[in-house]
Amino acid sequence: MSYDGFKLFKVRVDKGVAFVTIDNPPMNLLNMQMIMEFGMLATTVRNDDNVRVIVFDSADPDFFIAHFDVQGLVVMPDEAAPKKTSIEGTVHSINEAYRTMPKISIAKVEGVVRGGGFEFIQSFDMIFGEKGKAIFAQPEIGVGIIPGGGGTIRIPREVGRRRAMEIVVGGHDFPAETAELYGLINRALPPDKLTLYVENLAYRIAGFPAESIATAKQSVLAGVDLPLETALLEEQYLFGQAVALPTSKARMKMFLSLEGQSRELEANINTLLDEQEENPFAIFEEKEE
Repeated sequence: MSYDGFKLFKVRVDKGVAFVTIDNPPMNLLNMQMIMEFGMLATTVRNDDNVRVIVFDSADPDFFIAHFDVQGLVVMPDEAAPKKTSIEGTVHSINEAYRTMPKISIAKVEGVVRGGGFEFIQSFDMIFGEKGKAIFAQPEIGVGIIPGGGGTIRIPREVGRRRAMEIVVGGHDFPAETAELYGLINRALPPDKLTLYVENLAYRIAGFPAESIATAKQSVLAGVDLPLETALLEEQYLFGQAVALPTSKARMKMFLSLEGQSRELEANINTLLDEQEENPFAIFEEKEE
């Protein structure tokens, strides 16, 4: 699969992980070209059997994505368009492509991400930020508008109504530490640990069977999107599908044959923050090959 056609991204695929570096000087403003390329990338990654995880970072150490280019907003028509009946053809369809694709998406944020850029990564499966530097915000209220890429909808579902009001109507910056406390991101990590943790996690996930990753994500999304009882029934169904997979049967049998249920292996501690951290399940991948 080729990733040479992108103008605003640099893509490197390694051991099942697509590392995507956003590069749109001077400050990674989100514009229609970038949105279009995000959509193209989602389609490419979804169809690439060699990729199980996608990790985004930025070539600019100070800006992940600044925000949507305001010059593209001031030229919009004076009369508002009628309400649509489908998200197809909108930025929401692109964001949803990342949220629902059978691959894991991760944002590694070392600088500022505001507005539409923050809304974009809210559709990701995980977000990690650098302590003391990463900034998250929905500042649209300052220029008289509201978030239009899902921020007013996704944020309250993640952090609750009151904190969502503070974020959306307050319009101010949130450092990584507060974003973690609020549940906007997974973790705030120190500079010397952020890349280490994200890469170890990405490689660890990419070492698991693609079908299992997709099924696990599908079940988690069911827990978010469906009523409780319906979601529990969906999980039970997906569990049965996962257990029946040939790859799952083979790995479970190998786990037992390698004395996986021994005190020594069960006591293994892996934090993903050690320089030499290895996936304890990697041995199963080696045996399968």
